[in-house]
Amino acid sequence: MSTDLNSAIDHPHAGILLIGHGTRDSNGTSQFFQLTDVLAKLLSPTPVQAALLEFQEPNIHQGWKRLTEKGVKHIHAAPLLLFAAGHAKQDIPSELMECKRLEPGITFDQCRPISRHPAVLELAQNRLNSTLSQINAGMDRTAVVMVGRGSYDPCAQTDMQVLTGLIKHRLQVKQTVTAFYAMANPRLPEMLRQLAEAKQFDAIVIQPHLLFEGRLYQAICKQVATAAKEHPGIQWKVSGYLGPDTLVAQAIAGRIRQASTLNKE
Repeated sequence: MSTDLNSAIDHPHAGILLIGHGTRDSNGTSQFFQLTDVLAKLLSPTPVQAALLEFQEPNIHQGWKRLTEKGVKHIHAAPLLLFAAGHAKQDIPSELMECKRLEPGITFDQCRPISRHPAVLELAQNRLNSTLSQINAGMDRTAVVMVGRGSYDPCAQTDMQVLTGLIKHRLQVKQTVTAFYAMANPRLPEMLRQLAEAKQFDAIVIQPHLLFEGRLYQAICKQVATAAKEHPGIQWKVSGYLGPDTLVAQAIAGRIRQASTLNKE
């Protein structure tokens, strides 16, 4: 997959502020900074600075300051979020406007979450194909469960369901469905129970649509392990999360390009 990055970073004094959610999990934090390095190499020589909403530093104010100290005059704020909910719509814009108030000479734009960017779809399919190759069951007896973190925001819920629909058309399995870990229905344990009790599947593959390792991924694995104990006649496989992959960096770069183009119009 190719991305026209030259048109994304055309401001002579631009910098990228990659904003992650933050996690208490050390592996997840490490993977976020790994992704920052991948994006920096992809967009070199444009400076890329990491920032985190919660749990760790640098926070958004600190990240903004580090960029301006390097001579950056325009900041592309890139939320590393899968879908647009409260953080993308409220928390991040509020923090960025406060940074702007403190340094009125600096301009910025905020990119969309990576959502259903083609690179994200490609990576999700790669993760699933790798896991599906490990099962000993026909595709006509296999189900895939796409699991989202969950959100009270109906737009974020719909985005996850649409993503599942797009993935469904790329697979040859009998059924592909959406479930959520929290804050939205159907919840994962209930979906796993329904699929198991349908007696139509010899294998069920669970794809956690998450960026990095963390407590949420571990909790999903535990819920699947519980289902496996209750229904031992079915093969259960948990696929990998997206991770600090080049395709995630390409999706971020694509969103930056889109934001930059819109600001010219």
